[in-house]
Amino acid sequence: MADRVTVIGWDGSPLTDAARSALGAATLVAGAAHHLALPEVPPRAERIRLGSVALAARRIAQHRGTAVVLADGDPGFFGVVRTLRAPEYGLEVEVVPAVSSVAAAFARAGMPWDDARIVVAHSRDLRRAVNVCRAHPKVAVLTSPGAGPAELALLLDGVHRTFVICEELGTDREQVTVLTSDKAADHVWRDPNVVIVVGGSPGGAAAQGTGWLAGHEVGHPTGPRGWGLPAHAYGGVLGEGESVQLRTAQLARLGPQVGDLVWDIGAGAGAAAVEAARFGAAVIAVDAAPESCERTAALARRHGVQLQVVHGRAPQILEDLPEPDVVRVGGGGAEVVTACAARRPERIVTHAATRDEAESLGRALADGGYDVECALLQSVDLDTSAWVERERSVVFLLSGYRVPHP
Repeated sequence: MADRVTVIGWDGSPLTDAARSALGAATLVAGAAHHLALPEVPPRAERIRLGSVALAARRIAQHRGTAVVLADGDPGFFGVVRTLRAPEYGLEVEVVPAVSSVAAAFARAGMPWDDARIVVAHSRDLRRAVNVCRAHPKVAVLTSPGAGPAELALLLDGVHRTFVICEELGTDREQVTVLTSDKAADHVWRDPNVVIVVGGSPGGAAAQGTGWLAGHEVGHPTGPRGWGLPAHAYGGVLGEGESVQLRTAQLARLGPQVGDLVWDIGAGAGAAAVEAARFGAAVIAVDAAPESCERTAALARRHGVQLQVVHGRAPQILEDLPEPDVVRVGGGGAEVVTACAARRPERIVTHAATRDEAESLGRALADGGYDVECALLQSVDLDTSAWVERERSVVFLLSGYRVPHP
């Protein structure tokens, strides 16, 4: 095992005395090509070109001597420190930090960033980073080859955002570019880069104050506490299938979360779409009625959440939408459920007013490769001044859970 492992962050500025001292004593130095070219690297030290951090960690664990790992920015922030400290390597790590690339990017943009979401984008799961950009008004994206500004912009099609693209921060080739997301795909961008994605409303007047929790929009969440909110929280008039009891059960089964994309097909007044967005998920609300689309957009503004409203009739309108993680079908019958199942979301929920309709929807889910759960929900609204029944609701709730491949 290496006698000592020091991880040095580098942000383009001159190395600190502590970093110079550690580097001068190193018998093994790992880093990218531009790190290994630094004049402070001892000429007799073994050099490892840092590709896979896990491979480098195994080599360092076998080394007898003093090792230094050089990394851009703050190595403890989405950096190499996490891998090097994994128990299987048995390494004792000291860290000499530097300004993180995210902090540097926001400094170049002259923006505060305690209210920003920060995500790492890889080509294998870029859509999750994109979903965060859909759902939140300020996101910093640490990109990678194949998951850069152009790819982000292409997957954000239909959602207007402003990009602040910071290339090669801390080097003499540093460049900061501000443009709208629809223009980003027209350029070739240099790695490494950080993209600040800004757009939408951060929640109205409440967002003008100061926050207390990093990574959350200032003043968020807005509106009433909790979820499964009563009708008056959404203007007092909700459509059939939007009752608080049914909506609560649907959301509980969908479990929308940050990084997800939720389809709400037949969004109606928009209550379910807004509540899913309040969980931090990206939401596309679809409805064939223009007035429903307008209400949903107005509710989103009122509650300070980001969502995309699409006017059109399912299932045809669904063809061009990005892949969903979970889907709520508020209307459209078995044909819409079948079309949603073909896109293979993890979960689908819908409802029916009659047993025949419930059986039809259940068959559509089962034929689409989903395990089906059906529950008959009965709720009675009571007038507590006289303790008499005011309204009764009976509905079949159907939930489809994607069957995993063997």
